[in-house]
Amino acid sequence: MPAIYAVQEQAARGRLFAEDESATRSPWQRDRDRVIHCTGFRTLQYKTQVFINHEGDFFRTRLTHSLEVAQIARSIARSLGLNEDLTEALALAHDLGHTPFGHAGEDGLSKVMQDWGGFDHNTQSLRLVTKLEARYHTFDGLNLTWETLEGLAKHNGPVLNPTPYMAEYDAIHNLDLHSFASAEAQVAALADDIAYHGHDLDDGLRAGLLTFEDIEDLPIVGEALETSRALERATGRGKQDQAQRARHETVRLVINALATDLTEQTQRNLAALNPQSADDIRHAEKAVVAFSPEIWEKNKAIRTFLYARLYRHWRVNRMARKARIAVAEIFETLTDEPRLLPDPWRDRAEAADEKQLRRLVADYIAGMTDRFAMEEHQRLTDLSVLG
Repeated sequence: MPAIYAVQEQAARGRLFAEDESATRSPWQRDRDRVIHCTGFRTLQYKTQVFINHEGDFFRTRLTHSLEVAQIARSIARSLGLNEDLTEALALAHDLGHTPFGHAGEDGLSKVMQDWGGFDHNTQSLRLVTKLEARYHTFDGLNLTWETLEGLAKHNGPVLNPTPYMAEYDAIHNLDLHSFASAEAQVAALADDIAYHGHDLDDGLRAGLLTFEDIEDLPIVGEALETSRALERATGRGKQDQAQRARHETVRLVINALATDLTEQTQRNLAALNPQSADDIRHAEKAVVAFSPEIWEKNKAIRTFLYARLYRHWRVNRMARKARIAVAEIFETLTDEPRLLPDPWRDRAEAADEKQLRRLVADYIAGMTDRFAMEEHQRLTDLSVLG
């Protein structure tokens, strides 16, 4: 039974287009299932997290990242008595709007779209589930519940300066952008941070861009590494895969430390606020789901370290530069000559004005996988490759 402050099915605000509810699934189980079966979710399998897809089969992708976020978020939601199905749906959907090549691809699209409404992956997630997915005869998008759409739009907090599309959608389906989102959405957002820190450390160590010596003085991480080393010593056995075990143990302990602190601090916040409904969470003065101040500061130190030593590593920088160039060249080529677009994009481009054309091409590029974007760039720019 969900807690009184969780999102309740009897208080659900429904969908923009009315549908008969399922006799066997909650509204948010249906949302989760629609997300899992949509085209945008499948493409996450071949979209960059940190390392571009072809760099290795064992690095995280946007899909594996989303699955890890969903696992962490659902576990925390259960501990807090929240709506697990809504939390899971939000965690699985939160990265649907990401471009190929990760943040480098988004930077490339943002630059070429800066005079045409910009590009933002959070807004693109909302566009995808409300407009771009074409699966149903009676509506565009996935027709997700109000609660799921609210969580996608506001998972980082109140939206005071909505992007043009977010404002346009809010005008027809009011998402109360000025308030916080539900506790479920807040959990999904911070589970994203926890997953990032855990698996980016793992991938960085696996790739050789980071070493155990690099991380042994990091807060939380260094303590986890020392515990891992103590467990290794306690076994009294030498193993060929000891470094791999140490990496996994360290990451596991980091994730556990962050998730435990988030749960305990949120329980204290809930006790202080004493919310009697999900709306009490939404209209609180600050986010209810939070890390303790001590862990928040340590988290910032981990994030600063990862930016300096991993995300801006020279090898990552090289791939990121190539990705930005490829995205910009695809965009410029297709906006200059929209007849090069494939069906049915070309048909839509013929009826578009200049601004609509640029948004159309941005949507086309954002939906690409890393592999498809690389191949499309070759098809458009390399004479030796057949179109």
